[in-house]
Amino acid sequence: MNVPLRDVVGNRELALEVVRETLRPGALDLPVRWAHVSELQDPVPYLVGGELILTAGVNLPERIDRYVRGLRDAGVTALGFGLTPSVHETLPEPLRRACARHGLPLLVVPARTPFLAVNRAVSVALTEAAQREQRRITAARETLTRAAGGGLGELTSSLAARLGSWVALVGEGDALASAHDAPAPLPPQVRELMATVRAGSGIRSATTEVGDSFVVVQPVYPQATASHLLVVGRTRRFDGADRAILAVGAALLGLVGRAGSDAAELGTAATGLLLGRTSPRGVARTLVGAEVVRLVAGTAYRRGPGEVAQRPDWLRARLDTPLVSVRPGPSFVAIAGSSPSPAVLEELRSAGWLTAVGSPAPADRLSEPELELLLARARALGRPVVASASDFDALLAPDASRGFAEKALEPLVALDEAGDRELVRTLRTWLAHHGGWEPTAAELGVHRNSVRHRIAQVEKALDVDLADPDVRMRLWFALRWVPSSP
Repeated sequence: MNVPLRDVVGNRELALEVVRETLRPGALDLPVRWAHVSELQDPVPYLVGGELILTAGVNLPERIDRYVRGLRDAGVTALGFGLTPSVHETLPEPLRRACARHGLPLLVVPARTPFLAVNRAVSVALTEAAQREQRRITAARETLTRAAGGGLGELTSSLAARLGSWVALVGEGDALASAHDAPAPLPPQVRELMATVRAGSGIRSATTEVGDSFVVVQPVYPQATASHLLVVGRTRRFDGADRAILAVGAALLGLVGRAGSDAAELGTAATGLLLGRTSPRGVARTLVGAEVVRLVAGTAYRRGPGEVAQRPDWLRARLDTPLVSVRPGPSFVAIAGSSPSPAVLEELRSAGWLTAVGSPAPADRLSEPELELLLARARALGRPVVASASDFDALLAPDASRGFAEKALEPLVALDEAGDRELVRTLRTWLAHHGGWEPTAAELGVHRNSVRHRIAQVEKALDVDLADPDVRMRLWFALRWVPSSP
């Protein structure tokens, strides 16, 4: 996140004076990522670029030209020089000349403006800029989602309008859709970039400059395939918010563009859900053919899954559902219409995935805490775990069970929130490993003595004896209804 230098110098409360001869064309549009006070003679090793450096010249080096050149080469946006009677009452002329020579914007900070005020002003400006970007992204997401219902043409035009750019959705041959005077045919440099992107794998994007335009090429989502590429171009660089909006557009184009496929159905269902026209049960019925569904989770097993096994399309084919989300770790969560067969679960384990399958439930009443508990059990056993809808489960009212769990574990949750002790997670893992100290410590990444200490805290907080199997049973049941600590 950054703000242009003009936003800082334009703050009247700071009363900053810009030394005009140090400004080059476009200097006031340079990004300020932070304001930092430094009286070091050589602060360059500690800079990352984009800073507004503030100094009162306490240790201003004799070789000022070298000092200024180093700041410029380090990517510093501007230098703010503070006037103070005890050090420098006026701006040193050698510093003025050096900044003008090397094109480093120089700001004079009056004695009545403390550096802390400059730091605070930059911080506030950055926060406000972040909020503006988030509002812009949210508005664009809503607009693009609505446009998706009108097909490729309407969605492409809406994306072009939001980005202020031309847009082209390109298949294996010609463009499938375009808007805002997208060049046809695309320039040779863009086609070369498209070939580079198609030769890669996974979700990726590439940028090039064509004349006075910046062009971005990336595959459409949810699956980054080489067959459909989104190409956008304009005369201004694409910032972080633009990239986020582009990602939303790419995702929706990838869904809408696959007419008759699961992805197209997903786009329709997601649009209805976001617009409040479809219930979660309706989405489940549309996409997986059932209102009663199961959560399926996977975590890395042994060496973990390879690149192919981490692809959403690979998992979709085996779980028979389009609703698959692959996450860092790696891990995945899916919503399926039925439990995968034992053969499929074994295939997943062979491919590096250890899975847990939750109890069947309506789409609007799925339980992630239960899934976390089952996944902990799967890790302890080293094999897939599937919840079963037993007669015992049928006797339990979910609301009553959740109330029991919240009351039973309330002291642990309170301690976790107050001191980040991870007592709920430790208890969950320890019970999954049948009270084994070593395997629990290994999974949590702590020393076994830390596990012993935490379990002792659990016993004290709950006033229970964990050697009692009845107590363990009750707590294991309670953990099914309470999420693990972050």
